[in-house]
Amino acid sequence: MPLTRGLVINGQEVPASSGRTTGDISPWSGDVYAEVAAGTPDDVRRAVDAADAAFEEWAATKPAERRRIFLRAAQIMTERAADIVTLMAEEVGGIAPWAGFNAHLAADILLEAAAEVTRPTGQTLATNASGVHSTQVRVPKGVIAAISPWNAPVILGVRSVAMPIAMGNTVVMKPSEDAPIACGLLVSDVLHEAGLPPGVLNVVTNDPADAPEVVSALIADPRVRMVNFTGSTEIGRAIGVQAARHLKPAVLELGGKNALLVLEDADVDYAVDAAVFGSFMNAGQICMCVDRVIVHRAVAEEFTAKFADRVRALPYGDPGDPGTAVGPVVNPAAAARIAALVAEAVAQGAELAAGTGEIEKPGTLIRPVVLTGVTKEMKIYYDEIFGPATVVHTVDSADEAVALANDTPYGLTAGVITENLAGGLEVAGRLRTGIVHVNDQSIGDEPQAPFGGVKSSGYGRFGGQAGAEAFTDTRWVTAQAVGHAHFPI
Repeated sequence: MPLTRGLVINGQEVPASSGRTTGDISPWSGDVYAEVAAGTPDDVRRAVDAADAAFEEWAATKPAERRRIFLRAAQIMTERAADIVTLMAEEVGGIAPWAGFNAHLAADILLEAAAEVTRPTGQTLATNASGVHSTQVRVPKGVIAAISPWNAPVILGVRSVAMPIAMGNTVVMKPSEDAPIACGLLVSDVLHEAGLPPGVLNVVTNDPADAPEVVSALIADPRVRMVNFTGSTEIGRAIGVQAARHLKPAVLELGGKNALLVLEDADVDYAVDAAVFGSFMNAGQICMCVDRVIVHRAVAEEFTAKFADRVRALPYGDPGDPGTAVGPVVNPAAAARIAALVAEAVAQGAELAAGTGEIEKPGTLIRPVVLTGVTKEMKIYYDEIFGPATVVHTVDSADEAVALANDTPYGLTAGVITENLAGGLEVAGRLRTGIVHVNDQSIGDEPQAPFGGVKSSGYGRFGGQAGAEAFTDTRWVTAQAVGHAHFPI
């Protein structure tokens, strides 16, 4: 029998006001893994009611108590790692190493949130006024809307709520319809088990058909003071527009068209290892995955041959099999989109160095693909692939590699492989991305680092001090400490 889960409002699991549920479909089996409540705008209002009512008391909660809750939550998350492996295989087709990484990085994000609770929150300012004590302080914003994605569900679910809550805000969370448990209800379970008070975190799941009106109701509610979204650029742009219409700030972590630059002096075998991991971890369904490997001509032939051989040998299939390296994509629509990108490129002259681009049973599986000969006329040149396919481009210089890497509307992350660290850092400084890794591939995430992109990859930053600042407001506070102020009239 499928699992059954409700909404989480004011610390209680409750049905949707409509009484409806929606199926959470396993991408590997095609079966209904869970039935979750199909929330409505009325449920959004109930959740915001709870978050708004809880805000004042939570904001006043002593930092030591907030820290204790996050430390307990990190321990609980670690203890649940084996359950998370099973959950992610069923819910999103995640292989075991990826799911285990989700559990442990999510625990680290909770630890970082605990550390940030007592970060210095203000400073004394110089003033020209006599007898005045002038300060700048950071204060919680209030109720924050968190909209989280399915692809790294536990990591991104935790990241969407941990720092906002640690800073004294309350949250209404709308997890992805493709992973309502892993990126929403599980996170709520862990934090509430750790002692989070009722109303501080509320979770509204929904039917996919209802997503636009549920999100619009959440953003439009005047008590919601900020929007925090991770997902596709297309949806993020619409959410950013809605937030701006209501004069609400947003943190948007969106898509990428990430490049791995393999320079003339690169260790080819190491570059192949980096490219395989960067391109195909989680079947390429990570916003930081390598969509393009840009290789200097001096090593291109050797690199491409070795890379294609490695990719052809990758075990792919059942995410529940410990030997599987590449599992299915999240749903048949995603598989169809990826297959169409590959097919169009091949029809226009690109060559398959590995894979076929065809969809295999159960309708969500694609053998890992490597393409060469891709040109600007092909959609795959500019479109984010977000699946088990990558493109190899050959260039004649580091300058050409940088120009090609920057020829994209996106700007999330990149990697540079070279044996010359100084040269690698020089190249990294010219890449128009929010993140660059020298002598590593493009996937990298640490909870204390400022994570985020530029251009169409979004704006705002998660992690560490940048995250603490993103989810608080700056307030100027003065006190006439000596004597009385002078008023001219």
